[in-house]
Amino acid sequence: MRQLTWVGHATVLIETGSLTILTDPVLGPKIGPIQRRGPLVPIDTGAVDVVLISHQHHDHLDLPSLRALPESVELIAPAGAGGLLRANGFRHVTELSAGQAAEIRGVTFEAVPAVHDGRRVPVGSGPPALGFRISGEPSIYFAGDTDLYPEMAALASTIDLALLPVGGWGPNLRGGHMDPDRAAQALTLIRPKTAIAIHWGTLWPVGMRFVRPDRFSEPGRRFRAAAERLAPEVVIPMLSPGDRFALAD
Repeated sequence: MRQLTWVGHATVLIETGSLTILTDPVLGPKIGPIQRRGPLVPIDTGAVDVVLISHQHHDHLDLPSLRALPESVELIAPAGAGGLLRANGFRHVTELSAGQAAEIRGVTFEAVPAVHDGRRVPVGSGPPALGFRISGEPSIYFAGDTDLYPEMAALASTIDLALLPVGGWGPNLRGGHMDPDRAAQALTLIRPKTAIAIHWGTLWPVGMRFVRPDRFSEPGRRFRAAAERLAPEVVIPMLSPGDRFALAD
């Protein structure tokens, strides 16, 4: 079956028929003090062929989650991230810079820019963050984590389905992120047929749900409302972690 499953946060399982792709896998109950809200979403980790890693932040490059995947899995990551991955035992690593592409079983993964500080704390320096354009039917844009930037217009009318971050995991969104309104503005540049909100409502700091619950419960709804105003032609399915969405032929 050709479908995607939102596993939570920036983790999406994409089953194309020829490949099973996993984005920024976070599969466990927590990352340090950041805990998953709601139950874990079970997936067949043994079926994963390709992992896309947008950048090295711990909520996007989670080593315990990567170790749960088969040794044969192909990792595609920003140029400069390979050292960390290979040092932790991963053998099949392709590093890309924006504008470069890799092909696996007839599917092309093109790295596109992202406006986000991708350094792995507390290391300091590190490669820039990326998004990915996945060729095929449908064509998919996985934004990873990024702020709005004008050059997104280069994707215009080449994307059937956009996976866009619309929130975060803390009480505030600092630079390098899109909130629901900015993600809706991105739709006017990218002009996809369908968009799904990710990177919201899954990971919470301990106790934060009592302080600012709106930061976690509202971004998806706010994104769809803003998209209806700014890009009414784009279909916006509302998914919760574990929900599946059929991919059109």
